[in-house]
Amino acid sequence: MDRFLEIFQYDFLRNAFLIGTLLAVIIPCIGLTVVLKRLSMIGETLAHTSLAGVTLGLLLGFNPTLCAAVYCVFAAFGIEFLRKRYPQFADLAIALILSLGIGLTGVLSSFVTHAANFQSYLFGSLITVTPFELRLVLILSAVVFLLFVLFYRELFYLAFDESSARLAGVPADAVNFLFTLLTAVTISAAARTVGALIVSSLLVIPAAAAMQLGRNYRQTLLFAIIFSLITMNVGLYVSFLTETQPGGTIVLLQIALLLAIMLFCRVWKK
Repeated sequence: MDRFLEIFQYDFLRNAFLIGTLLAVIIPCIGLTVVLKRLSMIGETLAHTSLAGVTLGLLLGFNPTLCAAVYCVFAAFGIEFLRKRYPQFADLAIALILSLGIGLTGVLSSFVTHAANFQSYLFGSLITVTPFELRLVLILSAVVFLLFVLFYRELFYLAFDESSARLAGVPADAVNFLFTLLTAVTISAAARTVGALIVSSLLVIPAAAAMQLGRNYRQTLLFAIIFSLITMNVGLYVSFLTETQPGGTIVLLQIALLLAIMLFCRVWKK
């Protein structure tokens, strides 16, 4: 009990848990749509691309989280531009932006002198979350959640059938671009706490677990948020106790939860 209460004695831990809770709410909102639209690779692409923004920020002396957010937004623009140039090869746009992001990260990281600081963005860190980053995540989370609520109906239609959505009058191109933008902002916001190499998994795993139990879109989204909140906060606590990387700990807990739910559903159906 004393160990648990120790969490609330340190500002950096309070900040980490607050950020984790905010991310645990907004990540499934984006992640479920990513899974239903079969665009999981966009999350992976933007997550790796955000590292280029991180390295650029470290080199120029700007806040890496803010630079990652800006760079991810430009990457989102790039994906949408290339998808229009190659309409029949949409996956090519993702591959090109991913290649650019990895290439830039590889080159720029050669000049980063603080390797430990850069590594904290790869797998997440509890002790390096700053008050500025807390305020930044608060703002980004509020914007993402507000836009998701405002465009809930449009995102719902596009997630299942884009052709029918267009016939129903949904501005598919604009909403798709907005969705890519929200994905970019969410990933960049999560990079500091859970790690850029891990955040794409957080988009997918809670949604996959929720799809085992949810009977409709709203119910599945609710399950995904609940699973995300539980594993995020338990994972952060366990990583604090064991001094392990928070991102990896959270993902392993989510995988364990997914396997447990799959086993439960298999036994229940029998």
